[in-house]
Amino acid sequence: MSCFAVSAATPAQQTAALVQGAAALGVALTEHDALRLLQLLEELARWSRRFNLTAIRHGPDMVTHHLLDSLAVNRYLQGDTVADAGTGAGFPGLPLALVNPERRFTLIDSNGKKIRFVSHALRTLGLKNVQVLQARVETLRPDAPFDTVVARAFAPLPRMLELITPLCGPYTRVLAQKGRQPAQEIMALSAGWQAESYPLNIPGLGEERCVVVLNAAPP
Repeated sequence: MSCFAVSAATPAQQTAALVQGAAALGVALTEHDALRLLQLLEELARWSRRFNLTAIRHGPDMVTHHLLDSLAVNRYLQGDTVADAGTGAGFPGLPLALVNPERRFTLIDSNGKKIRFVSHALRTLGLKNVQVLQARVETLRPDAPFDTVVARAFAPLPRMLELITPLCGPYTRVLAQKGRQPAQEIMALSAGWQAESYPLNIPGLGEERCVVVLNAAPP
């Protein structure tokens, strides 16, 4: 039995529940990919016992808060290149990269132990479409802007946009994952950005979630 599993759930039941939850979010997971995502959680739980990478250690909570919460923004991705700003232990970047092998992902974080885990997870999962950078996002100077930048619980929206400026161009879409709708943060945005907030209904997660989709305002 997995180290993070519910005692009453078999591995097959865990896999089926993850496939069903992803389908509710519009993501078609194969059984093989569901097993790989569950393996990711096993590795995260194992590393967290030593390095404290996440406070969420209970199996069902890890599935909802890490995997399904990450996959919930999949439908809002655009383009070929995606940056995950402040990826932490690899969320949402790793699950999104697994279900989007045709896209190229760059996962960025300044925390060395978390980046070491992400690099280990890439090798474990066999992901070839991910680059890992240990850096502060505001110090980066990529060769070209990213098509999408994703940030989960990163910073208030005006500060987040200031920090990720080096990653963005005039056509970059920014996805900010939040709890409840951050109405005051949206009101504080500069006129250079257009923002739309969408609720995220994540199966099994009894907490409010939304994604704020930001695009540069037309001149």
